[in-house]
Amino acid sequence: MTAVAASIEAVQCRIAAAAEAAGRDPSEVRLLLAVKRVEAARIREAFAAGATLIGQNRAQELVATEPDLVDIPHESHFIGHLQSNKVNQVMRWADCVQSVDSTKLAHRLDRAAEARERDLDVFIQVNTSGEETKAGVTPESAGELAAVVGSLEHLHLRGFMTIGAHSADLDEVRASYTRLTQVAAAVVDSGASGTGEAGELSMGMSGDLEIAIAAGATMVRVGTGVFGARAL
Repeated sequence: MTAVAASIEAVQCRIAAAAEAAGRDPSEVRLLLAVKRVEAARIREAFAAGATLIGQNRAQELVATEPDLVDIPHESHFIGHLQSNKVNQVMRWADCVQSVDSTKLAHRLDRAAEARERDLDVFIQVNTSGEETKAGVTPESAGELAAVVGSLEHLHLRGFMTIGAHSADLDEVRASYTRLTQVAAAVVDSGASGTGEAGELSMGMSGDLEIAIAAGATMVRVGTGVFGARAL
């Protein structure tokens, strides 16, 4: 077993234990491998170990890596901040964009999806911790953006994404995840067009996935927990 395969197995055990502790079915939580600065050969090792879902933070890395992975069935998400001038690059390879945080970006993605003749899955990124260093709409604005995204013909709103509070206070971290769960529930219950299936929650990373799963995460994004510390 490779080091990558062993790490994936260990993370899957953590996911299963966290789900069971929360009274949930472990199959409800998907593992997304965050592959920032990870070369294609190591990603292929992860696929050989059974991984099927990866997330890229940077458009240039997505464009550079995906051509070397096209022979292996997988799902590729873009999880970083997306600038409008990088949309076309990302759209060539991404199955989903998890970082929609403005109506401008949503409309830009909708036009690009129409042009490529394939609809795009999206998540809305919400800044649930209120930290200025984090991207995302406020929890109070998430419903309004969700209604816009849900109305666009070529976008499919799957759910919401957040980055947990950067804090040693676990209650503060937990609150940032619970807030996303509340946002998603309110949107799904709103009855707005195109929002009824927006129940997926992408939250939790290597250091706090247990807290996120207890709060309702359906997808955790793990990078260093599988691939080790990233090179600068």
